[in-house]
Amino acid sequence: MKKCLFIVASLFIFSCATKEEVDLIVTNANIYTVDADFSKASGIAVKDGKFVAVGSSDDILKKYNAKKQLDATGKTIVPGLIDAHCHFYGLGQNQQVVDLVGTQSFEEVVERVLAFQKERPSNFIRGRGWDQNDWEVKEFPTKDKLDELFPDTPVALERVDGHAYLVNQKALDLAGITAKTETEGGEIVKENGEITGVLVDNPMGLVDKVVPEASLEQKIQALKDAEAISLDYGLTTVNDAGLPRDIIELIDSLQQAGELSIRVYAMVSNYPENLDYFLEKGIIKTEGLNVRSVKVYGDGALGSRGAALRAPYSDKHGHFGAMVTPVDQIEALAQRIAATDYQMNTHAIGDSANIVVLRAYDKALKGKTDRRWKVEHAQVISQSDFDYFKNGIIPSVQPTHATSDMYWAEDRLGEERIKGAYAYKDLLDKAGLVALGTDFPVEQVSPFLTFYAAVARQDVEQYPEGGFQMENALSREETLKGMTIWAAYSNFEEEEKGSIEPGKFADFVILSDDIMTIPSEEIPNVIAEQVFLGGVQKK
Repeated sequence: MKKCLFIVASLFIFSCATKEEVDLIVTNANIYTVDADFSKASGIAVKDGKFVAVGSSDDILKKYNAKKQLDATGKTIVPGLIDAHCHFYGLGQNQQVVDLVGTQSFEEVVERVLAFQKERPSNFIRGRGWDQNDWEVKEFPTKDKLDELFPDTPVALERVDGHAYLVNQKALDLAGITAKTETEGGEIVKENGEITGVLVDNPMGLVDKVVPEASLEQKIQALKDAEAISLDYGLTTVNDAGLPRDIIELIDSLQQAGELSIRVYAMVSNYPENLDYFLEKGIIKTEGLNVRSVKVYGDGALGSRGAALRAPYSDKHGHFGAMVTPVDQIEALAQRIAATDYQMNTHAIGDSANIVVLRAYDKALKGKTDRRWKVEHAQVISQSDFDYFKNGIIPSVQPTHATSDMYWAEDRLGEERIKGAYAYKDLLDKAGLVALGTDFPVEQVSPFLTFYAAVARQDVEQYPEGGFQMENALSREETLKGMTIWAAYSNFEEEEKGSIEPGKFADFVILSDDIMTIPSEEIPNVIAEQVFLGGVQKK
């Protein structure tokens, strides 16, 4: 008997000794790997920040041993979510200004500004998030009330899309803006020859020049605030659509010091000093930071009527919007960037802006392969222009824009032009993939709202019945790919993230519900219960 017990004990010790030691084992999970076969698994093993095995729980437990083991109790696991277009640093900055998102009237805007200034007095009041399309009176506000309340304190309140300011007279004076100021690529809105206080696109830069610069401590806090919010929603990689050199270098230094862990795909803002530095330096790549693209603004936004259209706005006679970057400059930039290893990512909303960008890309990329240049938003496309996306150009789109704009978009575009707007399925059919993001803080951070908008094409009240232009809805598999492997591919990172496969970063999220099977109306309520980045739990 003692001999038998000795043999059993020896076999047990031998079995344990032959198992490979790893850092983390997760079992009993409902894993969507998003690999080439979109296969399922129930267990994973992680070592040194990467997946070393993916398969059945039994097979994982037979081959591996870890001090940290997690029973997922049947919960759904997906790859770490990637936001393919957002303003990560801008989200952090917004935590330090007046929050105007969701205001239902200009009166409510004023109330929030007053309350914020009382609680946190500032010598330059800033806010963001108003949207006149949400108000009963869907017209741009004017500066009169702000002039009355803050005659000696400059005020700059940014529209939700980031393409318009409402400023008071003090801010106009500091910026040197008068009724005679001339500008291109935007509008200084006037009524009866008098400035209303609304600045659309390029004129906003005149105000930006007089806004006090944030301190280093404030910049660091903004990045940390943005990281906390993003990780809470299961985002492990964020594509920041336009950053200056100092913020890119600050992100790198914080990551190297272990003070910032979220992975950042940083698009370089299109300013001469940025391009001169980064294009000469070449691609910068670490495990946490990827700098290999330039963000260019083609036109403005549809909500502020700054998007450049081929024919006039249906709800504003004779108004076409405007190119923020002139056509000749976009063409020259495309040629310059094509001569480097950098990617060109251009904001294009209106059909006129989109064709300008697509033609510039097509010309600059002749004879070049695998450049993966992106059209950011690709929001309104003429039917004859969709074929450009067959040529390796990637549409980077934000599904919640469709469900935010659907109430008034047809008013702007008309019943024919709207057919080529928010056409995600049409874009997918031509390009073979779509990269999905939110454009936060223009929209909410939640990737689950992105998922819901893509598949259901409804708001959270299930409006409209049957969905908005459902012929352009995406399937759940397509949507998850757009938020993981396709987004990673658009960043040249598909070999290191975007799916749960051996050798890739162990970035994954445990969800509260099976997002692939629950009723669509329940998708917005999904929660990222646990978030792992490089095998380390962040939530």
